[in-house]
Amino acid sequence: MSRMPAEQIFKGQIASPGLALGPIDLHTLVLAKPGAAGTPERERRALQEAIEAARARLIGLAEKGDAMAGDILALQIALLEDPELTAPAIKAIEGGTSAAGAWCEALDAQIEIYRSDDSEYFRARAADLMDLRDRVVGLICGEGQGSKMKAPDAIYVARDLAPSRFLETDWNRYRGAALMGGSASSHVAILARARGVPLLIGVGGAEEALRDGAEAILDAEGGRLIVNPAASTVARYRARLARRREEAEREAAFLDGPAVTAGGARIQVCINVDDLKVLDRVNPDHCDGIGLARTEFLFYGNNSLPDEDRQYDTYSLLIDWAGGKPVIIRTLDAGGDKPIPDLTPEAEINPFLGLRGLRLSLARPEVFRVQLRALARAAVRGPLKVMFPMVTVPAEMDEARALFEGEVADLAKAGIEARTPPLGMMVEVPAAALNVAHFKADFFSIGSNDLVQYVTATSRDNAAVAALHDALNPAVIELIGRVADHGARTGCEVSLCGDMAAEPASLARLLDAGLRAVSVAPAALARTKAAIARNPASGDGADDG
Repeated sequence: MSRMPAEQIFKGQIASPGLALGPIDLHTLVLAKPGAAGTPERERRALQEAIEAARARLIGLAEKGDAMAGDILALQIALLEDPELTAPAIKAIEGGTSAAGAWCEALDAQIEIYRSDDSEYFRARAADLMDLRDRVVGLICGEGQGSKMKAPDAIYVARDLAPSRFLETDWNRYRGAALMGGSASSHVAILARARGVPLLIGVGGAEEALRDGAEAILDAEGGRLIVNPAASTVARYRARLARRREEAEREAAFLDGPAVTAGGARIQVCINVDDLKVLDRVNPDHCDGIGLARTEFLFYGNNSLPDEDRQYDTYSLLIDWAGGKPVIIRTLDAGGDKPIPDLTPEAEINPFLGLRGLRLSLARPEVFRVQLRALARAAVRGPLKVMFPMVTVPAEMDEARALFEGEVADLAKAGIEARTPPLGMMVEVPAAALNVAHFKADFFSIGSNDLVQYVTATSRDNAAVAALHDALNPAVIELIGRVADHGARTGCEVSLCGDMAAEPASLARLLDAGLRAVSVAPAALARTKAAIARNPASGDGADDG
């Protein structure tokens, strides 16, 4: 009689939280070995065709995906279009190296540069280059996936996973993923969190022990991959999952009604939108409007920047969907880790502290004016508000307002109906929070993600400083309270549209600080409204904090 395999536990780092039970689906990327080099002309043509095919595939993924996919793939698309990346490979081909060999040599040199960088951000980007290397080589030589198993509801397990491979994967088939390598700041980790895919990375010592079809538990809350779990372990985790489902059902009961605290305070709960596809999955009756519409998705996956009519049509769809409820559209927030070819600066030393957000828009007024004209026209359709990102000093807000009003005047002269909507600003730079009383803004929206990052000098995607990246740091709470108090004193609307609003513990502190308007990801609507219903805050605004 054969014995059951013993339970094995492998520790990993949590990249995206969640629990999953299912069989292992083991993936390995198998690249065919390159053959002998042909003539330089033939090898050069093979490389160029493979690069163009890879570029077309990535553009297709960006167009089918959401704004986040576009953000991530934009960097890879830009790299494939960069002649400086391909020049060393072309030179090697002229010297007699095969297309695949030359491309690998060129990319490996760049990968090593990224891996040895002092910045965690740039080290994590090495995975993007590895993806380009393997994708192009696969197109030249052929490739296959080592996984032969096609069972549904499995756990995806691999040594690593490139961002484009993540986007190509049907995650309806999988309950989660575990990677032997990876980084918490990698694009795959960011994608997994955005899509609610439980993900463990850096699962040490498991590679030799794993096999296709083995039963496993992915505990991306405790940081463990349990292989061949004992019956008692399975029962314990199934009970945890059942409790999660019951909790989700209780939270869903709050969707249909307004968000009201136990103390009677009415809280405005809007949604964040980063792609029009999101609207198909949300009932407008379940929210108070759109608290943050990111416009970056319009600028990716195209050979040219979006024109005025395309932008106007998109903004009109957002306003029409809301059906008379307020819609806050944020102007382009490019830069940082969101490069746009021919728009954002190349090779900034520190892009997160560089020319991004409103700074970039003011530096490129010919692009900014097109967006302002489209927004001015759309403002006629309903209660639109326009918000500027990454505002640091009052003069930036004044200049943006003057540009907007100038475009409205020009449209009026041309006989085109337009208006200046309420103009507000993101509060995500500490200087703006400290000096909030001096900004001429019609409303304020606190961007807690960047505010926490800049106050604590930590990246939210860097595991090495995760303990310091604390949204409840007293300095962060003090700045939020400062902005909320200013709003209460002046009657100026203040909301928050970052991740803090979707975390019950953080939400309680926000309500204590006097905030009465938040905006969250659509998936967090039910959880947020349920947490509000449990909160004792009264309807007296900032006074009850």
